[in-house]
Amino acid sequence: MEAASPRRSKWKKKSTLRRSQLPSVLLLFCFLLVFLSYKYTPVSLFPSAKTAALRFPRCDSTALAGERFLSYAPHSGFSNQLSEFKNAILMAAILNRTLVVPPVLDHHAVALGSCPKFRVTSPNEIRMAVWNHSIELIRFRRCIYASMADVIDISELVSSALVRTIDFETFVARWCGIDLNLLCFSGLENKSSLHDQLRQCGSLLSGLYGNADRCLYAVQDDCRSTVWTYQQDVEDGTMDSFQPDEQLMKKKNISYVRRRKDVYKTFRHRSDIDSATVLAFGSLFTAPYKGSESYIDIHEAPKDLRIQSLIKKIEYLPFATGIVKAGKDFAQKAIKEQFMCAQLRLLDGQFKNHWKSTFLALKEKVEMLKKDVPLPINIFIMTDLPERNWSGSYLGDLAKDNHFFKLHVLRENNDVIRRAARSLLDAGHSEKFLSYLQSREMVQNMILEVLPDVLLYVQEVTCSCASLGFVGTSGSTIAENIEIMRKHDICSSNNQSNL
Repeated sequence: MEAASPRRSKWKKKSTLRRSQLPSVLLLFCFLLVFLSYKYTPVSLFPSAKTAALRFPRCDSTALAGERFLSYAPHSGFSNQLSEFKNAILMAAILNRTLVVPPVLDHHAVALGSCPKFRVTSPNEIRMAVWNHSIELIRFRRCIYASMADVIDISELVSSALVRTIDFETFVARWCGIDLNLLCFSGLENKSSLHDQLRQCGSLLSGLYGNADRCLYAVQDDCRSTVWTYQQDVEDGTMDSFQPDEQLMKKKNISYVRRRKDVYKTFRHRSDIDSATVLAFGSLFTAPYKGSESYIDIHEAPKDLRIQSLIKKIEYLPFATGIVKAGKDFAQKAIKEQFMCAQLRLLDGQFKNHWKSTFLALKEKVEMLKKDVPLPINIFIMTDLPERNWSGSYLGDLAKDNHFFKLHVLRENNDVIRRAARSLLDAGHSEKFLSYLQSREMVQNMILEVLPDVLLYVQEVTCSCASLGFVGTSGSTIAENIEIMRKHDICSSNNQSNL
């Protein structure tokens, strides 16, 4: 027993020595792997702002002619996208940049999150999400898509030089050097390389590689940290009145401080930012909240008459002529009589839990009309609740009561909807695609296959023409847009004569 003791002691000593050497050996091995990986991995796989800029040297090319651009990342439904478009126009005008006009994104294809809860997608992530969806949208729609400037008429702003714009497709061609039409018409053998180029360009534009000198400045400020102002008599960098409360800070472990910053001083007074070819914002959505604004608080500019004029003009931006005509035609030729409009948002987000209050407002309006209006009362209904699901709701009750009510709805297959969609795709598309397709007939057939979805836009116009009044869903941006259109009386005889 005693003879075995020294051997056990010797074994323990060797074992301890080996275990103590093991971490050093592993560490040395890891260093060797990292060294070999770095030495033999192409530089392109370690992107940086510098290497990314080298891949896209067009920032210094004659294709851009020294022009400076402003891009942004819209999100959510069309009404939110329209709100951001207005803010983008304002920002581009203040900063004297050409606005990159994005495609109209699919409803809720990209989400921001909640500014009041300080839970939002980061600027880099939302820029990348918008880029990816835009490219996929263009590819899926075979390069026939509607941009915000196709749907919304900004011709007066452009002609009066209040803002300069460039279409997304043209911008990609000039800045990335990529023809997006090749997504739709090139052979499969070229598409893999094309997708790689687009992914690289999108990553650079999104700020994933950081900023590139004199080429790109990707704005990292968002609604959690910043409220943009312009020419306000408040010290730049002052804390905003709305801040995260202590309970939220503890619960979410956040430490944001929201500060008010003058957008002109921030981006024009710094030469490194002002000289960048592209100034890339994230979301430009804002909304009133607790006595402040969630992100942009620019409602007047008395010291800058040009911007003051622009602020007034962008309060109401009309739909394109074809859309306005379609909405008015449905009101005059399909409904024919005086009518009221009910905009009922029932299925989306917060609204699905407020059916009772939404229907109550409609019921009160209807009961009032029954006393003063000849029967049946014509009601134009725009809702996200499918007609097959109306049964059991107040809408179902209205539909069954033919003596008192006559309901009208617009559907996607209605002729006025198809005409409005067709009007957005002007002759420019035909000319553009003739070099890829064999005949005009092939071009026209392709266009008819991918008509843009304009139902909501035409519904809003029709609703704004309701002479018996309007009931909208509380808190809905769609209802807010309709109220603005009604305020500007787009269905008056004076406006009618312009079509």
